[in-house]
Amino acid sequence: MIKIYRKTATIKAEQFDGSNEMVDKYRIEYDEAYMVPFRIEALEGLIGVESGDWIATGIHGEHWLVADAVFKQTYAELPVIPNYVADWIEKCKHDGTSVGDMLCSERRPEKMRDWMALTPGTYEFNQCRYKEHQELVARAWLDGYQVEEDK
Repeated sequence: MIKIYRKTATIKAEQFDGSNEMVDKYRIEYDEAYMVPFRIEALEGLIGVESGDWIATGIHGEHWLVADAVFKQTYAELPVIPNYVADWIEKCKHDGTSVGDMLCSERRPEKMRDWMALTPGTYEFNQCRYKEHQELVARAWLDGYQVEEDK
């Protein structure tokens, strides 16, 4: 019987823009004699890379290329959350708290409750923001997250 699977690993990826910075960073060769003048050492060997392709990097530093259209259908960026939300997620996971209890309004720290539900500046309850942030935190719990840079 065929089963359905989803990818669970996270990857690092950067869209190639043809800049000298990226050519140097990924040790990309340039040779006008080839149909695709930029070439990168990837899992498949030395292959052509074009502006717009994604260079993915695995846990051992290996690279592989993904065409832009395929990348957009296959990968989603990890949620970006504030540090205090990340701290709450990690505390709850450490303590054995369920994802439902972690999202429970009465249990969450006040700063997190405000971030989830209140419109910045007006501090009025915003149902749409609350729903979006609840889903964002649940996704961060399940898939991992990036911590928002300090402003």
